[in-house]
Amino acid sequence: MSYLNLIDRTHKLFEDDITKSESELQKEISNSNFLVLGGAGTIGQAVTKEIFKRNPKKLHVVDVSENNLVELVRDIRSSFGYIDGDFKTFVLDIGSNEYDALIESDGDFDYVLNLSALKHVRSEKDPFTLMRMIQVNILNTIKTIEQSIANGTKKYFCVSTDKAANPVNMMGGSKRIMEMFLMKKSKEIKISTARFANVAFSDGSLLHGFDQRIKKMQPIAAPSDIRRYFVIPEESGELCLMSTIFGENRDIYFPKLEENLHLISFADIAKRYLDSLGYTPHLCKDEDEARSEVTKLVSEKKWPCLFSESNTTGEKSYEEFYTENETLNMETYNKLGVIKNQPSFDDEKLTHFLDTISKMRTSKKWNKEEIVALFHHMIPNFGHVEANKFLDSKM
Repeated sequence: MSYLNLIDRTHKLFEDDITKSESELQKEISNSNFLVLGGAGTIGQAVTKEIFKRNPKKLHVVDVSENNLVELVRDIRSSFGYIDGDFKTFVLDIGSNEYDALIESDGDFDYVLNLSALKHVRSEKDPFTLMRMIQVNILNTIKTIEQSIANGTKKYFCVSTDKAANPVNMMGGSKRIMEMFLMKKSKEIKISTARFANVAFSDGSLLHGFDQRIKKMQPIAAPSDIRRYFVIPEESGELCLMSTIFGENRDIYFPKLEENLHLISFADIAKRYLDSLGYTPHLCKDEDEARSEVTKLVSEKKWPCLFSESNTTGEKSYEEFYTENETLNMETYNKLGVIKNQPSFDDEKLTHFLDTISKMRTSKKWNKEEIVALFHHMIPNFGHVEANKFLDSKM
């Protein structure tokens, strides 16, 4: 099944840019040591494979998911085989003492790439998961940058999100605050990042959920009014790699919005997906009908679908990779744009944020309203609106 066909595209986005840069990529990667954090997620795996196939001197991968790391190794061995350099994986939590011990024993890396993140809008549904999101997206980033500085790392890359541009949800807000800390730390180490669209069929995504629903003989549900840009997993890896190797200090790379990258609704992708499997979507009026009609409809080569308008907290009605106040370089690459940043940050705000979060975590008592208020303090244009309804309350 072609992901490109499902997202209404015929060609990969970055082919020309990768081809023009290939000799430089090969030379730099083959002479460098890499640490990939969060390397077993969809984007992390894509980046790891892009590095591996260019024969690095050292490639170490860290992730909390044992099963996904096993699959990553199987995938790499089956696709590319082996390299002359040192390739290892570690099942570790970046926030743990065990991870710190690993870095103490061997922190010799030219490039550190942080792909770890709590990426779901639904992660703000309760204050405890929300605090975990802050730990992963912000605090672990600060920690791993400081370790990189201490170890003389040449470059630190950290993935951001399109949702950090004029954020309306806590996930996007956490990544925007993370970017603020990146600006501060960029005075001590060279840093680049990337904002990009949804990764088609990435682990845990709604599109990945379509695949799971089919396997489990369950109805497909999707918002009919939410339209998004999509990149395929390989493109996400290429974008991160280009920013890592070629990004100047504080650069944010993003895909240009041109004819080969356009908005498509989740409902339309669901229809294309079912069509590729030989099924006709059958629209149901509610969840009960959708669940009860599965067996009958499937026998008729139809699939029960529930397409409805979004009414949950944190959904953004449009997508953007940059704001009107950011300086852009749209000339260097064919399909990649670059946001150029000065080291602009409010040190007093950043200190206040860390102090406030530290007190909450030490006391082991906090609520969502306090954290939302803190985010509003950090991000003056924060567009968060509480609908008091979350994706977990829907099929």
